Amino acid sequence: MWNEHMFLSATYLYFLLILLSSFIASLRQKYLFHAIVIIFIIHTLALLIRWVESYKVGYGHAPLSNYYESLMVFSWCITLMVLILRKKINSSMVVLFIIGGSFLIMAYANMSPSIDREIRPLLPALQSNWLYVHVLTCFLAYSSFFLSFLSGILFFFKSKGPIPNPSVLEEINHKSVSIGFIFLTAGILSGAVWAHYAWGSYWNWDPKETWSLITWIIYALYLHGRFVKGWAGKKMAILSIIGFMSVLFTYFGVNFLLSGLHSYAT
Repeated sequence: MWNEHMFLSATYLYFLLILLSSFIASLRQKYLFHAIVIIFIIHTLALLIRWVESYKVGYGHAPLSNYYESLMVFSWCITLMVLILRKKINSSMVVLFIIGGSFLIMAYANMSPSIDREIRPLLPALQSNWLYVHVLTCFLAYSSFFLSFLSGILFFFKSKGPIPNPSVLEEINHKSVSIGFIFLTAGILSGAVWAHYAWGSYWNWDPKETWSLITWIIYALYLHGRFVKGWAGKKMAILSIIGFMSVLFTYFGVNFLLSGLHSYAT
C-alpha cells in the first residue's frame, strides 16, 4: 500500500539526513530543521494516507490500533516534539541524536519481518473516540521523555565540541519532563475514563496500567526534587534515564512479557 512506501521513504530520508549532517557542518547548521520539516510532512501524509486506506478496505479507523501503527505514531511524535521545542533545544547535535531515535523506530517497524504491517479492524474495546485522546497523549508523553532521556545521557559526557554544556542539557531535560508529565497525566486519566466505558472499572491493575503509574511516580519524583528539594545535575540526569527505562518497559516490555487487557497492542 502507498502508506508503507511513504513510511519507508521517510525512513531512508531520516537516515540520509543524519548521515550527511554528521559530516557536513554547514548542512547541520543551516538546513537541518528545514529538512526535518519536509520529512515530517511526508511522515504525516503517510499516516493520513493509511487512515484513508483503512476506509478503502472497509475498516475506517485512525492508524492507532496495532503495534506497527503505534511505532509510526511514536516516531512521528518524537519529531513533532523536536519541532515544538526547537528553540529550547538549540543544539543541532542534540537534534540529530533525537532524530536518530525516530529513524531507529521507523527502521525497526518497516524492516522487521516479525511485525504485521497490514491494516486490521479495530477490536471492540478500541472502538471509541477515547482511543485518539488516550494514545496520542501517551505517545506525546513518551516522546518528551525520550528527549529528557537523551539529555540525561549526554549530561555524563564532557561538554566539548558539538555537545552542549550541562546547564543547557539540564534545561532541555527539565522542559521535556514538564511537558511529558502533563501528557502522561492526561493519558492515564483518559485511559481510566475509557476503561470505565469499556470494562466497567476505572482501574484494573492491568500490567500496563501499573507500569504507567510507576512511570508517573518516577517523573513526579523528578519534578518534586527539582521544585521542592532543589535537586540538579547528576541526580536529575539519572532520574530521567530511570524514568525512560520505565517508559520502555511500559511500552515494549509489558506488551511482550506480560499478558493483560492491553495485550491487543502487539
